[in-house]
Amino acid sequence: MKIQLIRHATLLVSCGAKTILVDPVLAPAGTRPPVDCTPHPRPNPLVDLPATIDRKRLAQVDAILLTHTHQDHFDPVAAATLSKDIPVLCQPEDEDKVRQAGFSSVEAVHTGRCWNGIDFFRTGGRHGHGLVGELMGPVSGYVIEAPGEPSLYLAGDTVWCPEVEGVLEAYRPRVVVVFAGAAQFVSGGPITMDAADVGRVGRKAPAGTVVAVHLEAFNHCLLTRRDLTAYLEGEGLAGQVLVPRDGDILTF
Repeated sequence: MKIQLIRHATLLVSCGAKTILVDPVLAPAGTRPPVDCTPHPRPNPLVDLPATIDRKRLAQVDAILLTHTHQDHFDPVAAATLSKDIPVLCQPEDEDKVRQAGFSSVEAVHTGRCWNGIDFFRTGGRHGHGLVGELMGPVSGYVIEAPGEPSLYLAGDTVWCPEVEGVLEAYRPRVVVVFAGAAQFVSGGPITMDAADVGRVGRKAPAGTVVAVHLEAFNHCLLTRRDLTAYLEGEGLAGQVLVPRDGDILTF
């Protein structure tokens, strides 16, 4: 299995003979509005796609996997430029929206779905704490299992919560991708994992490798790679949690 971080939560996952594009956001830097009610209102994305990214490869993926459809996980540029024939797997709440964007092969994953010999199990999470988390709406994660490949858990936009802990205990994934960044508004706590949450995942999944993404690309994400790395080093977790740069390819 290979995982390439494109930017933010946009990933290319090569699993067996198939390549899956996760949460595509393809807009050039500074062409989208800031996330509202956040401490640093700067146009998004904050950075361009890496120069090493082959846009033709993005257009030729075998499937798209959406954790949810907030603007930093599925943007108008992706909706307009990706082939409408590419199969899209998404949570049930987003099926109509994706179809309205013109995609013709949309499959809602209720609990589980086998696609081309790859099993997708939808998992829950909490996109923030308390009322803020409820207002953010439904989000999903996915456990992906394929013959001959390490199991992969994409946690999605969630903080550390019983749902995440339960997935780690039930599936014991070999690789865990967490959406970090400590995204937040001007009031309320983080709506994605902060450094302490990433550390909790690292301690709970000692047999696996944790990969932290969702960093330094959107204005509401306040946790930097440098600060997360410093925290992990201080907690003795630097070898357990990887913090890739945009464009990096990880092989498992």
